[in-house]
Amino acid sequence: MGEYALEMLGVTKTFSKVTALDNVNLRVKRGEVHALIGENGAGKSTLMKILSGVYKADMGEIKINGEEAVIRNPKDAITKGISIIYQELSLVPELDAVKNVMLGQEKQKAGFINSKKEEEFAEKYLDYVSHGAFDYKTPVKNLSVAQQQMIDIAKSLSYHSDIIVMDEPTDSLTNSEIEVLFEIVRQLKKDGITVIYISHRLEELFILCDRVTVLRDGQYIVDEDISAVDKDWLIGKMIGRDLKDTFPPRHRQERERTVLEIEGLTGEKFRNISFRLKEGEILGIGGLVGAGRTEVLRAIFGADKIQSGSVKVFDEAVNINHPNKALKYGFGFATEDRKGQGLFLNQSIRDNIAAAALDRVSNAGFIDDGKEKEMTQKYFQDLRVVAPDMNKICKFLSGGNQQKVVLAKWLASGCKILFLDEPTRGIDVGAKYEIYLLMDKLVREGVSIIMISSEMPELMGVADRILVMHEGSLTGELKQGDFSEENIMKLASGEKLA
Repeated sequence: MGEYALEMLGVTKTFSKVTALDNVNLRVKRGEVHALIGENGAGKSTLMKILSGVYKADMGEIKINGEEAVIRNPKDAITKGISIIYQELSLVPELDAVKNVMLGQEKQKAGFINSKKEEEFAEKYLDYVSHGAFDYKTPVKNLSVAQQQMIDIAKSLSYHSDIIVMDEPTDSLTNSEIEVLFEIVRQLKKDGITVIYISHRLEELFILCDRVTVLRDGQYIVDEDISAVDKDWLIGKMIGRDLKDTFPPRHRQERERTVLEIEGLTGEKFRNISFRLKEGEILGIGGLVGAGRTEVLRAIFGADKIQSGSVKVFDEAVNINHPNKALKYGFGFATEDRKGQGLFLNQSIRDNIAAAALDRVSNAGFIDDGKEKEMTQKYFQDLRVVAPDMNKICKFLSGGNQQKVVLAKWLASGCKILFLDEPTRGIDVGAKYEIYLLMDKLVREGVSIIMISSEMPELMGVADRILVMHEGSLTGELKQGDFSEENIMKLASGEKLA
């Protein structure tokens, strides 16, 4: 059988004259955890969709356990022992864990579903990943992301998969949930199952993976043992150059003007929040998942109800009870869920950039096509969105380029106060750096930014000040001289600093 569970050799794929993969190789040893990395748009997803039968390669071959395999569709992939757990989990929200595992492989007797046999079959795999940590009869929409992920892994195992691909599996998990996932992956490896692990969080690779393959611009660059490389080496291979600094230098001017003043703000999931935002400042908000950070910004933006407290914008007391009002006061909000809330995925880049600025390109209620094209082209070019043209549909863009389109939309609106909720989640190190450069450019031009981030190095590397929340309350403020992961974690855990 040879040492490789999977070999993808000379794989090439072209979409409408754009080469997504150019003679790419991927060799994965049996029973290893193999990292597949690269910047957004490097070709990782396209390669995995060819493996899963969603796409057909123009050239190249696939070998499973040394034997050539033809994968015509996703069902072919499953029968050959290949499962992919995508970033957007493939579960039916209204069904429970057992029914989700059994979809497509129902146990029947005399034409009727045999519930007892289904439960016995599914619970064997659910117990393997969760050890009974949650009620298998609960509709999955009421479970945490980590529990839903366990169900998807159990479903893959129920197909008797020998190769499981995990696409950004930790992207929406807390630290404790990540540890649980890591234990599951280690158990899979111990039981001889091969795992292909796709992640932009490079630090995870050194904890979990045995080897790594790097793709760049649709081409195979290198594969290497994880133990033989370091993070800087990986970054260099991913972006094709040395990245000496993770964060760009600050170019800020001291400005005293207060653009946003919050006093005693209380909502359903937070209470008595007070702070000020200065012109041309990046104010970071840290804290653990569920601390109420997003809810505070949603309330200020008019998306959620405020129970008490006051909001002043440029020294004017305002009552923002709807996002439309927030836009009139110069707010923009790039939400954490860019696919669900930030973009019209089935519309073009041009339509998305113009969405929050239609009043700027309209005459007497009608859109001026020339004005719209000129405005959207400017931001398309300024933010260096990687796409053939502005007619590209947004769902086909990489995560980093989708985020650039979200930011372009708000910049086109002329916003002066910009909320960024996890602005670099799910995007690679090179695209992150471009986002940081853009943020620095915006504040130098007088835009004020509030940024929520769960990555402490990012908060410290980008923000001018950091507010930290715990269970709906502000526990402290840190200035640059006090920035440290220890201080942030203390405040995030509800402790006071000495």
